[in-house]
Amino acid sequence: MRNPHANLPENVFADDVERLPTRDGFGKGSIEAGRADPRVVVLCADLAESTRAEWFEKEFPARFIEMGVAEQNMAAVAAGMAAAGKVPFIASYAAFNPGRNYEQIRTTIALNEANVKVCGMHAGVSVGPDGATHQMLEDIGLMRMLPGMVVIAPGDAEEARKAVVAAAKHEGPVYLRFGRSATPVFTTEETPFEIGKALSLWESGHPKVAILSTGSLSHTALQAARSLEGGGIGSVVLHVPTVKPLDTEAVLDAARRAGSVVTVEEHQAAGGFGSAVAEFLAEHHPVPVKRLGVHDRFGQSGSPEELLAHYGLDAVSIENAVIKMSS
Repeated sequence: MRNPHANLPENVFADDVERLPTRDGFGKGSIEAGRADPRVVVLCADLAESTRAEWFEKEFPARFIEMGVAEQNMAAVAAGMAAAGKVPFIASYAAFNPGRNYEQIRTTIALNEANVKVCGMHAGVSVGPDGATHQMLEDIGLMRMLPGMVVIAPGDAEEARKAVVAAAKHEGPVYLRFGRSATPVFTTEETPFEIGKALSLWESGHPKVAILSTGSLSHTALQAARSLEGGGIGSVVLHVPTVKPLDTEAVLDAARRAGSVVTVEEHQAAGGFGSAVAEFLAEHHPVPVKRLGVHDRFGQSGSPEELLAHYGLDAVSIENAVIKMSS
């Protein structure tokens, strides 16, 4: 059943549940962070409208820097601003940030432990018609390998807002992953969020499988769990917005309770969230793990719904994976 401690909306399963892009959470969160801390600045690579950086620009025009189509320069400038005491957020599509400026993020930001917040927008196949060039599916893997880099994939727009505010308060480099398509808002203002902590969304009395998910697909995992419960298969749904540092205590508890794990992410199955979970469990509590993600393929054009189904990331695919694991 739905975990009451998660403070989810009453209509979380309804057709009329609010839907917003997680990038909207960046826009709102950056303004909130800017009001709380005058050191916060936002740099953008010629995509202020698409990234919602323009929301910050309208509120704090003197603290917004338009870098043009120069993501590498944006990362290096932000590192310098951080060294001077600012708290820079750098925003562009994830295909370009960190896709185009990875070396600058690695050398000028991560290596120097610079207090820069890297914001990758339009990540995953749910970007839809933009196609493979813009559907960044490797960013979590790239960023979680960098020493000292915190990696966060918020589940919805409300959690994205909280994640931006928390990132501004965190001392050190952070990568935040956002999407373009409108997805269900399955948390509320009262739902807890803390960097490094997972959130239990669903808990059956006798779970057979633990479903661990990150990003907006956690709502899809929640839908799958509800359907599975109706068919007599209990599960645990653990939403893990912070891929790094991983909430190993929560992951271990879920694996021990259920005995097997299915991970869900809108990312390459190799090197991403599922890999982080599998690596940890292999060393500390080996159990069967099935990783749902994009398997060694690029994206393609289509609607978000078509693509998620095509790559096996819709509710039916999650249900089938759980049924197979529990049989």
